[in-house]
Amino acid sequence: MNAQRTAFAVMAVVFALAPLVVYPVFMMKVMCFALFACAFNLLIGQGGLLSFGHAMFLGSAGYISAHSAKVWGLTPELAILAGTATAGVLGVFAGLLAIRRQGIYFAMITLALAQMVFFFCLQAKFTGGEDGIQSVPRGRLFGLVDLSSPWAMYAVVYVVFIAGFLLIWRTVESPFGQVLKAIRENEPRAISLGYDTDRYKLLAFVLSATLAGLAGATKALVFQLASLTDVHWSMSGEVVLMTLLGGLGTLFGPVVGAAVIVTMQNYLAQLGAWVTVVQGAIFVVCVLAFRKGIVGELIAWRDRRKAK
Repeated sequence: MNAQRTAFAVMAVVFALAPLVVYPVFMMKVMCFALFACAFNLLIGQGGLLSFGHAMFLGSAGYISAHSAKVWGLTPELAILAGTATAGVLGVFAGLLAIRRQGIYFAMITLALAQMVFFFCLQAKFTGGEDGIQSVPRGRLFGLVDLSSPWAMYAVVYVVFIAGFLLIWRTVESPFGQVLKAIRENEPRAISLGYDTDRYKLLAFVLSATLAGLAGATKALVFQLASLTDVHWSMSGEVVLMTLLGGLGTLFGPVVGAAVIVTMQNYLAQLGAWVTVVQGAIFVVCVLAFRKGIVGELIAWRDRRKAK
């Protein structure tokens, strides 16, 4: 626990000071995807539920947030809340269908639902089709703070990320989180102990969807854009990659994985289509050299040192 608190303090300080040396918009993108990956890790890392459709929560929240800010004229905090709530409601319906199955069948159901959401966003008039919703106004936070300033927007994203991360941390360490781990390890035994495993899995699914939506709604305001990219199936694959690369089931692994992937996408952009090839090669190397992920291997190395 002391190591986790130290790591959290270091992470909080790094993200707080990063915009002094790195482009603020880049760091805001890192934090949005880090929250998205942490939300996904809550579902697979703690509950053992692999979702291939988590992009539907990120993207749908982004569309609602952008539409409510641009068309309805909502303030940024209400726009983010609207997008997050939409993802939560979508998570309830998707979860009620998906948790009826396990393993690969659960993953395929989430993928099918995500594809339905993708084609809805492609055809619906309010989403702008392939053009998306552009020029989304950031507005004034609580009618006071002008978010057109990158520093003000960065502060909002920072608070959203830290709050979301702390909520996930608290959930993992709570009795609810321990039951999720028990379900992941041996669901029949958890049932024999009297736990309603379907209810726990549904709650985990909805919480994960809501936090993914929070990341998507915030991202839409950061980039002033909501597009099909965030609701495409490839985004669901990216978040799996981020989680595995950083360390599945670890608290800080998804943050590290998201930072690595976003950094590669940013600094290797000049390679064009070869970016995915380079990412694939790096992923293969990491899987072979760091089977537990970057953070997972660091934790294992620390434990081996303590054992000696």
